[in-house]
Amino acid sequence: MTSASTPQPRRGNTRQRIQDVALELFAEQGYEKTSLREIAERLEVTKAALYYHFKTKEDILIGVFEDHTRPLDELIAWAGVQPRTLETKQEIIRRYHAALTGAAPLFRFMQENQATVRELSIGESFKERVISLSELVQEPDFSMADRVRCVSALFTLHAGMFFMQSVEGDPEEKAQAVLEVAIDMVTQAHHGPRD
Repeated sequence: MTSASTPQPRRGNTRQRIQDVALELFAEQGYEKTSLREIAERLEVTKAALYYHFKTKEDILIGVFEDHTRPLDELIAWAGVQPRTLETKQEIIRRYHAALTGAAPLFRFMQENQATVRELSIGESFKERVISLSELVQEPDFSMADRVRCVSALFTLHAGMFFMQSVEGDPEEKAQAVLEVAIDMVTQAHHGPRD
């Protein structure tokens, strides 16, 4: 347990610490209102030291995005070489849920700063990853309703991150319920009637 005067433990290297602190400040006061000077002050380093790693706020945000979406890229690569079975599709949903959970601060930032995300093109890049995943949990012979179920399974995980926060209950229980519903949707699509 840390006291109010003790800094929170952070990821190890300086680059990661800069990204973590910047994301905290972006969440607290907004991307546009946060300066590199404020990030340096929160880190207790000089602006020159910060500049050594990142020249702009955009560079920091792009670095955060690349680091936190690497698990999605690894998941897409893994899923692309797996047999297209129900078990693989269920595992894609499980791993995507874990990736989203691990990147929760970034996805909260993306949700709360949609205009900035669009301007910086990271939104388009994320959208492409979600489209790739949606294709990996569907099959060409699925009915339209079953395709909607598969895409909806992914968005159930997204909604779970944002909208379930306002629902009372144990966070772990809510996370498991969201995952269960998403897996059920993919399972139902896999077993559904074909057109």
